[in-house]
Amino acid sequence: MADYLKLQKRIAPEIFKVIERRYEILKLVERLQPIGRRSLAQELDLSERTIRKHLDFLKDKKFIDTTSAGAVITLNGGKMLRELELFIKELKGTSKLEKRLGSFLAMEVHILPKSINSTQVKEELGRFAAYILKDMISYGEVIAVTGGTTLSTLAEAMTPVSKNLNITVVPARGGLGEEVEIQSNTIAAKIAKKLGGEYYLLHTPDNLKKETISTLIKEPSIKKVLDLAKRADVLIHGIGTAQVMAKRRGMPLSEIEKLKKAGAVGEAFGYYFNQVGKIVYSTESVGLKLSDLAKIKKVVAIAEGKNKAKAILASVSKDYQDILIVDEDAAMGILELIDQENKVN
Repeated sequence: MADYLKLQKRIAPEIFKVIERRYEILKLVERLQPIGRRSLAQELDLSERTIRKHLDFLKDKKFIDTTSAGAVITLNGGKMLRELELFIKELKGTSKLEKRLGSFLAMEVHILPKSINSTQVKEELGRFAAYILKDMISYGEVIAVTGGTTLSTLAEAMTPVSKNLNITVVPARGGLGEEVEIQSNTIAAKIAKKLGGEYYLLHTPDNLKKETISTLIKEPSIKKVLDLAKRADVLIHGIGTAQVMAKRRGMPLSEIEKLKKAGAVGEAFGYYFNQVGKIVYSTESVGLKLSDLAKIKKVVAIAEGKNKAKAILASVSKDYQDILIVDEDAAMGILELIDQENKVN
């Protein structure tokens, strides 16, 4: 297919521009529906006349419907969007990046191709990850989730299923005293409702003293949720940069300085990793520990942005994760770090 694409690019490059434009329009319609021509034109920096022409084509092919409130995507349009996503990956060489990064990390890697509308990467990654997660889970499974902005966008982007999956969704960690929207309890509840399942909440903060945690985890309602999380079929979690996560946990400045001196760059589940993936610091917390991850069938890490590259490379390992979902900028940042390390050695 790669040679065929090269030939098409040489003889009819305009075809690819049209395909990519219609792909971007379908993505925006799915995410912002119902959406009018003017809003689409502003989002994509195109004239309303150009948008109208593409919308007419998409409507004629029954990929969208138009209402008084704006365009909405159809079932066929959603299927076409998934197919286009695979095509765009081949077209842009993203599939090669996935194979290269997957080979280095020894795990399955999914990379969101760079978009024309580059201001909404987190939302796009959430939608991208939501579809991967829906394809991954089976009837009656237990899903565990952490908190954070990226996981929040995933929950928001998740589309309802027509058939009840009878799943159970639980938070994998306690809360960090931040906005309700990005806490694991809220994310678990949203995903469960959209996938036709039940959920349990973990009514406890994550950053407590050791002796308090020891008492709390024996409380029946908390123990029940933690036990469910430990035997989850699928766990999906975010990755944080060390200093940002330290601040979110309310660490004193003296402890943050210790993290800096130790070379911590990434964080997951209260463990802080240096650039070579060594744990240099850990915090007491309510929820899953790294040792619990080995017992979970599929562990999925998701992160966005080139600024997360060091944190991802430090925190992700075949010993803990099975699947990594990132955007193209993050993937390129990780590969640059790998190349730099290879040159040094």
